[in-house]
Amino acid sequence: MIFRRKSQLQVVRLASAVVLWTSLISPVAAQIPGLGTSTTPPPQEQVKDPFGRSTPRSTIIAFTRAAYSGNFVSAARHMQVPPKQGRNTEELARNLNELMDRYFDRVATVSNSPEGALDDGLPLDQEKVGPLEIGGEPVDIGLVRVKDPDYGQIWLFASETVARVPALHKAMENTWIERVMPETLLKYKPFGLSLAQYIAWAGSIGLPLLLFSLLSFVALVLTRKIIHNPRGRRIVDSWYGGMRWPGILVLALGIHLASLPALGFSLRFRILYSRTVAVLLIITAAFLIHRLTVHFFDYICSKMQTREYAGTRSLLLLGERVVNALIVAAAILSILTLVGIETGTVLAGLGIAGVAVAFGAQKTVENLISGVLLIADRAVAVGDFCRISDNLGTIEDITLRSVRLRTLEQTLLVIPAGILSQNYIENFTTRGKILMKTTLRLRYGTSTEQLRTIIDEISGLLSRNPEIEAGGSRVRLVDFGLRAIELELFAYVLTSEILKFLAVREELLLQIAGIVEAAGSGFARPEIVERNESIPAQEKQGVR
Repeated sequence: MIFRRKSQLQVVRLASAVVLWTSLISPVAAQIPGLGTSTTPPPQEQVKDPFGRSTPRSTIIAFTRAAYSGNFVSAARHMQVPPKQGRNTEELARNLNELMDRYFDRVATVSNSPEGALDDGLPLDQEKVGPLEIGGEPVDIGLVRVKDPDYGQIWLFASETVARVPALHKAMENTWIERVMPETLLKYKPFGLSLAQYIAWAGSIGLPLLLFSLLSFVALVLTRKIIHNPRGRRIVDSWYGGMRWPGILVLALGIHLASLPALGFSLRFRILYSRTVAVLLIITAAFLIHRLTVHFFDYICSKMQTREYAGTRSLLLLGERVVNALIVAAAILSILTLVGIETGTVLAGLGIAGVAVAFGAQKTVENLISGVLLIADRAVAVGDFCRISDNLGTIEDITLRSVRLRTLEQTLLVIPAGILSQNYIENFTTRGKILMKTTLRLRYGTSTEQLRTIIDEISGLLSRNPEIEAGGSRVRLVDFGLRAIELELFAYVLTSEILKFLAVREELLLQIAGIVEAAGSGFARPEIVERNESIPAQEKQGVR
């Protein structure tokens, strides 16, 4: 029994030692290569193809780049050469490049996706570009997607297309430049281009400029003969001066871009040069649309000069700025797309950056939102005379961020829109009439008969004045004060212009002064007023 217990105790100790040893050795074994629990090797990264054959478009561009530099061995790597023509790969690459230079002009329409175009009805591993008009027959250029043992899935010119290259090369025709231009101009080739091509290039941009300049001048002359109204002629001249040259440049660059395939330039040169011309065309078109927007909004605002359209003019001003911002954004995105940058990634980055900016510039965002709400609410408009907090002045401009107030001291006060949403705005321009309220202080000694005469005459004066609102004006005896007999004058002047109000009030006060003098009375003297104001309260009570 004792022996059995000892044996059991030894077994327990041995098992505990094994468990402890296993727990200590496992972390170490996991760190030693080959001793870990996982035996699956990590996946190997696919090496990027150095020859640029990952998409159909990149295959065509890389092929023309290699052929243009004279490296036809590298250019042949982009072709699926049939076994029968394996010895003529360089000649096939040279001939295919000449065919592409002569007849292919739609690189931008070729898919730039690794999977190719998925909606062309072809198998997923095939792509067709073109067609090329060779010998009056449309010929499609085929590309095929194959698996390279070193670089994975790549695109190549299909073997069927490569097999037809010799026959198609023999069917090549002379370009119109080669048919029209003298042989001397075709032979002399400075910088790789013949003199005939230089002349055709200059004519493709110079002739449209000259033609559209003459047409625009003729159109202006005819328009001025049709329109006899001086104001209409000024509008025509304004639009003509602002939009003539941007419009001419847009039309000329468009024609020049469309004529590039007919000038006989190489495909690689056409790709680079057409992108440059397209960027200039986008910039010019954006400038033309900007000019058109400015003239359009100016014309609309000129039709809204009255006060009732002041809010609409402010909204149009905001709309013009928003449209100009959209024009710039569209032009930038178009240029980025043209140079091959993925605009989706750019927009996503702008969205993330916008969120970050919104958190970091909360006050600016608050001002922008407040500016939009301020204009939409039509609380103020450009040209309004307002009191903002303790500042009086005229609104000169309303932007998305602030309001510019020209004060009475002729200083320019820029008030953020966010502050305006937290303060009061008193708009004087919106009123249709201005209150004239004053106290007439007549001297003591004026009799009751004189008071009645003065009140009646002033009431008649108010009722006869067309500048004073009928039914709302009055003059009343309100108090016998220590300083004078007080008459209150209350009337509305029918104008919203402060300068006109001041002129009407001045004339009315002069006529009232004449009525008081004609009645034999007069106004209280200033020295009596000052003396009465200096009498202590106890003495005033004693006087009474």
